[in-house]
Amino acid sequence: MARTTNPVCKMCRREGRKLYLKGARCESDKCSVMRRNKSPGMHADKRTKLSEYGTRLREKQKLKRFYGLLDRQFLRNFDLASRTRGNTGEQLLSLMERRMDNVVYRMGWAGSRAAARQLVVHGHFSLNGKHVDIPSLLVKPGDVVSVKSRERSLSLVRKLAEVVGRKDAPPYLEAQGSESDPLQCRMTRLPSRTDVDPRLEDQGPLREQLIIEFCSR
Repeated sequence: MARTTNPVCKMCRREGRKLYLKGARCESDKCSVMRRNKSPGMHADKRTKLSEYGTRLREKQKLKRFYGLLDRQFLRNFDLASRTRGNTGEQLLSLMERRMDNVVYRMGWAGSRAAARQLVVHGHFSLNGKHVDIPSLLVKPGDVVSVKSRERSLSLVRKLAEVVGRKDAPPYLEAQGSESDPLQCRMTRLPSRTDVDPRLEDQGPLREQLIIEFCSR
């Protein structure tokens, strides 16, 4: 599984906002964005105003890093979104929300998308009753994502969910099982622009049109 090995707190500082890449740490006083509110690097204070290219690049990097994608993965999703009927920006965000690792995270079964990605790779979840270990797999309406019934998977996910705390499922996912212990969910419809993780825009709106302009150049 390809992944970035860069210090994730530097990514948040570079974008000047929380990207919630470290789970509970991002909610605490240890968050580097709160403690050191400037870009990384010895020349951070000398940086001038961004050019148009730089502004579009930062918007693309913000979305890519928030969902934990590499450049090639991101461009593959953009290409798919551009070939799908409808607004390209909305289709791109919908694809991000449909990723298997994002569904696991949005259900509160992991503290971060990186942790959710690892759980999927290690085979703790199934899709429509079948084994799945691909974090980038796109969940479709009607699909059912569930924690595997083996004790190891159940105990691990329950422990992580207890640490994360009870989270309400997003509107496009229907939690199934007991209310206090939902270990299964079903995608009822395709995610829309309003269903995007609200944390992505809690420090300023995402301007997806700039991302389209950057990737289409």
